[in-house]
Amino acid sequence: MHTLENEYIRIAVADKGAELQSIQDVKTGQEYMWSGDAAFWGKHSPVLFPIVGSLKGGTYYYKNRAYQLGRHGFARDCVFELHNATDNSLSFLLQSDEETLKNYPFLFKLSIEYTLIEDKLRVTYRVVNIGEEDMYFSIGAHPAFKVPLFEGDAYSDYKLEFEVVENTGRWPINYDGLLESSDIPFFYNNNVIQLRKELFYKDAIVFKHLQSKKVKLVSIKNNKGFEISFDDFPYLGIWAAKNADFVCIEPWCGIADSVNADQQITNKEGIHQLAPGAVFVRHWEFSFIS
Repeated sequence: MHTLENEYIRIAVADKGAELQSIQDVKTGQEYMWSGDAAFWGKHSPVLFPIVGSLKGGTYYYKNRAYQLGRHGFARDCVFELHNATDNSLSFLLQSDEETLKNYPFLFKLSIEYTLIEDKLRVTYRVVNIGEEDMYFSIGAHPAFKVPLFEGDAYSDYKLEFEVVENTGRWPINYDGLLESSDIPFFYNNNVIQLRKELFYKDAIVFKHLQSKKVKLVSIKNNKGFEISFDDFPYLGIWAAKNADFVCIEPWCGIADSVNADQQITNKEGIHQLAPGAVFVRHWEFSFIS
């Protein structure tokens, strides 16, 4: 486990999956991340690569060959190398190898960097195509935050407040983890989701192309909590395991296959095409609200 802190914020990151395990307020000792209780969901903040969500039939096709990948890809189960450490950052590296090439025929470097900027955490994903042909991939975040955050609060005392008023539907997920062919109403001149555990009994709430690029999780009792900003992530998932005391806020550059997907990775919704030698960079940020 690797730790990093300044006078405001302390984090811990594991080598496996380069997974963020803890975010603490140094001044108060308050923990913001889910404990990873395996009775509900044994992860904290897996990195989703080289796909986000599920593939139709667990399979995609590239150059007339079938490949299999499990939900959210393989990076979350790989051991990353601590590539660089400074006073305010930790950078982890995963490279393609014989094992990844079995079901993902592209050569890549994936780095995940955690940077502390005063009371803010920035998480940066950097994908480099080190092969000689175009590379196809998606990437996404899956951080889980404890709810309730503060002693004396209940789960239903918390709300998600989006940056601007939204008018958009959610995209349902079927039992195979695939998106249905059309959305259903959700936001109508509104920007607040009042948390309740029943919201997630039918899997994640999935949005495409929200106007908001920031969302707050706050207690309605004291308006304290945190904010996530996610520029350049066209999709967002909100999820929790059934009856668990957490909520995931998931900025995605990629999305699950739809029930109508043709399974060709070059046609996949949310897929990114990266030329040889090219670099893809995205970041999201966490900051306290007190």
